[in-house]
Amino acid sequence: MSRFAVGKMKTPVTGRKDQRVGYKYSMITTREETSLRQNPTSKPDLEPETFWPNLSENSELLQTDQIEKLAKNLPPRTVGYPWTLIYSTAKHGMSLKTLYRSMTGVDTPMLLVIKDSDGQLFGALASEPFKVSDCFYGTGETFLFTFYPEFKIFKWTGDNMFFIKGDMDSLAFGGGGGEIGLWLDGDLYHGRSHACKTFDNCILSKKEDFYVQDIEIWAFE
Repeated sequence: MSRFAVGKMKTPVTGRKDQRVGYKYSMITTREETSLRQNPTSKPDLEPETFWPNLSENSELLQTDQIEKLAKNLPPRTVGYPWTLIYSTAKHGMSLKTLYRSMTGVDTPMLLVIKDSDGQLFGALASEPFKVSDCFYGTGETFLFTFYPEFKIFKWTGDNMFFIKGDMDSLAFGGGGGEIGLWLDGDLYHGRSHACKTFDNCILSKKEDFYVQDIEIWAFE
């Protein structure tokens, strides 16, 4: 409370009086009120923990600030669920077949994080688990991202629905105009990134063609 009685005055002074008992009340202003009056459109800062998720284990690729930036952009249905590491090349080896097998029984969006041989981080948020498919699948929740040279998110443009395409020899995100936004080969060793119409993205890595150093895939369950 910022207003309360501070004493009984014997003589009238300038101020608001309580007509019933003759009390004079002084106006006490808190620092919060002063700040609000000076900056009426300002809002309180969010608590640091607001966008900090619980991780099943430490990420070998993502730093704290990078996790927070990604968490703020995830689909609403993932909020409040812990991040569960279901696949990493460090633990499971570099194999697309093993990656697909790790999706068994999982039904959440997937966060794919890639670290290339240049040390750059980028990847994709897939609206569904990765699988072998005859055609593109997924929804507009899917997006691409990069931390090179700064953090950027590339969301669905609405131009087409070429979200995710998986087969035994490759995994791809985005398309249109003959280009794929992000592509990985069956050994998860060689990759490629181009601008594409699905996400209107820039090249995610330093170079169009890159070599994978490590991969992590996180589910939300």
